Amino acid sequence: MRAKRILIPQRLRSIKGGFAFIPHRFIADGFCAYLEREELLLYFLLVLVSDRHGVSFYGYDGICSLLKISLEEYIAARNGLIEKDLIAFDGRVFQVLELPEKAPEYGESRQDPARIRQLIEESFPGGAL
Repeated sequence: MRAKRILIPQRLRSIKGGFAFIPHRFIADGFCAYLEREELLLYFLLVLVSDRHGVSFYGYDGICSLLKISLEEYIAARNGLIEKDLIAFDGRVFQVLELPEKAPEYGESRQDPARIRQLIEESFPGGAL
């Protein structure tokens, strides 16, 4: 393992106020690889805007505007995240759930590192994570 070094010590991040958290298992256990682009965007947004219990009240119009996606893409992403047991939604309130024990299993293996990189690059064009 490489030794990590701080690149710009004067700009160390500090946690003030709100804090978003995505467990390392999200990538390591393959959850990221199973999400479509819009599902990934919606999941990250919900993590960012939710409270410490994973609860948020964002409406579809605000979500579509922030993510620059259509209503149809939003509905497909929301339903996909519900089916994958990553979020709950009661028609008004979202809850980001604790990750399931393991990522959903599909016939096609989507854990290929190149696929993960492609999804991230498509989701965050022009910038590295």
